Amino acid sequence: MKRNDFLDLLKKPQPILADGAMGTLLHERGVGFEQCFDLLNLTNPNLVGEIHRDYIVAGAQIILTNTFGANRFKLTRHGLEDKLVEINTAGVELARKVIAASLKTVWIGADVGPLGVRLAPFGRVEPEEARIAYHEQIDALIKAGADLLVIETQTDLYEIREAITAARSISAEIPIIASMTFTRDDRTLLGDNPAKVAKDLNAYGADVIGINCSGGPNQLIRILKEMHETLPQGQYWVKPNAGWPEQVSGRVFYPASPEYFGDYAISFWQSGARIIGGCCGTTPAHIKAMHKAIQTRGVEINRPSASIPPSEVDEAQGKAEEPTRFAKKLSNGKFVFAVEIDPPRGLSAHKILAGASLLAESGADVIDVADSPMARMRMSPWAVCSLIQRQLKMETVLHFPTRGRNLLRVQGDLLAAHALEVRNIFVIMGDPTAIGDYPEAMDNYDLAPSGLIKLIKQGFNAGVDHAGVDIGQPTSFFVGCALNLLPPDVERELEVLRRKLKAGADFILTQPIYDTQPLELFIQSYEKRFGKFPVPILVGILPLASARHAAFLQHEVPGIEIPQKIHSQMASAGEMGARKGIELAVELIQKVKKSAQGIYLMPAFNRFDYAAQIIETIIREKS
Repeated sequence: MKRNDFLDLLKKPQPILADGAMGTLLHERGVGFEQCFDLLNLTNPNLVGEIHRDYIVAGAQIILTNTFGANRFKLTRHGLEDKLVEINTAGVELARKVIAASLKTVWIGADVGPLGVRLAPFGRVEPEEARIAYHEQIDALIKAGADLLVIETQTDLYEIREAITAARSISAEIPIIASMTFTRDDRTLLGDNPAKVAKDLNAYGADVIGINCSGGPNQLIRILKEMHETLPQGQYWVKPNAGWPEQVSGRVFYPASPEYFGDYAISFWQSGARIIGGCCGTTPAHIKAMHKAIQTRGVEINRPSASIPPSEVDEAQGKAEEPTRFAKKLSNGKFVFAVEIDPPRGLSAHKILAGASLLAESGADVIDVADSPMARMRMSPWAVCSLIQRQLKMETVLHFPTRGRNLLRVQGDLLAAHALEVRNIFVIMGDPTAIGDYPEAMDNYDLAPSGLIKLIKQGFNAGVDHAGVDIGQPTSFFVGCALNLLPPDVERELEVLRRKLKAGADFILTQPIYDTQPLELFIQSYEKRFGKFPVPILVGILPLASARHAAFLQHEVPGIEIPQKIHSQMASAGEMGARKGIELAVELIQKVKKSAQGIYLMPAFNRFDYAAQIIETIIREKS
């Protein structure tokens, strides 16, 4: 196919429909992930051909060859580098035979995936080596008679540039679709935003600018809009995954249904996409639903526009990230359970993960990870938050003390947290180093908690750093602040809290209490002076383990007051002190429900089982 013919084809009123996933269906039909999918062009062409046929029957006008990984680097891992030309040639010839048998007009898109290696300066492969590798594969595909090239699922603009350059050195006429994939932050893996990707791919010589894989349709339409705004004259290709994958009983599932894809096909079309299809998790059923939607709405829509009419499908779309699940629960008025854990002292995080897993099973909504509590040396909480979120799919709250951090470190640490997909932040002053393992350690800080909250909510969440310099895109932190309900100076605590709330604090975690009176009196004082209390409060609950534990907290921990009647009850409990502590905690939680929107459990001595028992008891009594 000539480039000009292809570009003329893109000017037709209706979009072109491409196929869906190849690897998903191969795996569903018995091919293990450890096998080389591309080799099936030679060893099991009937299986590959069946998938091509299914997509053509569903309405696909472009089918991609089964050559996604058929480059020198990936084939070498399977000992198949000497079959590179044979595999790529067979991929095109197989697609051509299936098309001929269908008696339909369908174009062969030669599928060229990433090399699977890192290019310098981020890896050991030089750009010239990458260009040679792409030249080998693309040359074989073009000689075999592919209609167009689809260079897809790329993460590195430097790498895709080498692929396009290699293709153009072989043929000036073959149409090129160049498609990048994005992370949850709407950035490429190397940090490039949609606007830069669109401009660079256009400058490299791509005929069609593509977005594929990434998340589901909701994310890709957001990226498409940004690209279209940046480069309105561009031609766009969109192939989303069927949502973010989920693992159930060892199997991978994609949640987005064919009907959902059908709705989004229209939205993609109206937002400027000229070629629409599916990526991981999509099937012929998804393509069929998109085909039906396009054919049905084709009578109603004469020309795609850059805007989408309001619809139920698109109401939630926008450039901002979705709020965290924790934020949504608080916004919806749910009574939430947050539980604090301390990072380990050494390298192993197994016990912490086991404890967090128990808490998740019991009904905890979020895990709070402390940062060097009592100024003791422990593992970085970023690592613990990341492990919990990745392995347990449980949201965390990162404790973020200002003490010991200068302005450079504060901002770098915030970027690190966001990169690890930690979005809930609890800003505190932090414990002085004088009481910890290294009393001689630096204890300075550039920002008080209210200043850090302002930096996050009014700076980073607006896309700029402390100096007002653009950080590339806004962060989406949900920020909490600390509150002492039994301060030595109530007026000062009220003023400090007011500053934190004006800076943008979204929620409050309090110091532990053992009676509802401090909570009620503080809220009354605030509302008398400033009006209705503006954000959710999670009340600190530290279950007592024994009479001795109660005495220690009373006499040695500032800000904690335990009524005498509780001391007496703990003393009477004797060896059953821990059980009595759990009972007292449950009684207190039932009472604070009237004034607070959640509890902030601090299990002493890492007794996660006690915290789990408390949560389960409250949930059971509620039901």
